[in-house]
Amino acid sequence: MDRLKRNFFTRDTLTVANELLGKKLVRKFNGKLLTGMIVETEAYLGTSDTACHAHKGKTLRNSVMFGKPGIVYIYFVYGMHYMLNIVTETEGNPCAVLLRAIVPLEGKQQMQKLRGRGGKDMTNGPAKLCQAMAVDKTLNGLDLTLGEILWIENYKTISEQFVSAGPRIGIDFAELNDRLAPLRIWIKNEFWLNPQA
Repeated sequence: MDRLKRNFFTRDTLTVANELLGKKLVRKFNGKLLTGMIVETEAYLGTSDTACHAHKGKTLRNSVMFGKPGIVYIYFVYGMHYMLNIVTETEGNPCAVLLRAIVPLEGKQQMQKLRGRGGKDMTNGPAKLCQAMAVDKTLNGLDLTLGEILWIENYKTISEQFVSAGPRIGIDFAELNDRLAPLRIWIKNEFWLNPQA
C-alpha cells in the first residue's frame, strides 16, 4: 500500500488538485475495499475565494477546513447529498480539494448496491461517488494519512497532455472572477483511448 502522506496535501491547492488525478481513493466498508481512480477535482482557495465555504471565516460547519492538511471535510447539500473534500496547504488556511468523480476499480458490485445503479453514472459526480463509496458526515474530520477506513494511494501518473481545466460547477453565488477561474481539473477522454497512458 502506497498511501499518500501529509506532505502531499501541504502543497499549493491547485497542485494537489492536479496531482490527485490518477490516485486511488480507498474506502474500507463492512470489511471490504471499495476503490476508484480519481478523474475529476475542484480546487477551493480559502478566504480569498468567494466560492469557498470558508471565504467569510470560520464557522461550526466549515471548522474542519481550518485543520491539518489531509483531513476530510464532508458537507451536506440540498438536504440529500454529501460532498467529499480534502483540506490542503497549512493549518489555519482553509483551502480544500473537492473530489468530483472517480472510475470504480474494486468492489463494483457493492458500490452499485450502495448507489442503486451501475454504469457510467455510478460515480461521475461528487454526490454519486459519496453514495457509492458509503461516505457521509460520520467521516467528517477523518485524517486520510492515518485513516483505516478511508485513504488515498498512488496508482497512475497522468501526463499533462491528458489533463483539462475549466470553471467549477454549481458556484453561481460566487464573484465572476471566481466563477470563471479554471479550478476544475479532469482527465480527458483521450486518456482512455491511448494504450501508452
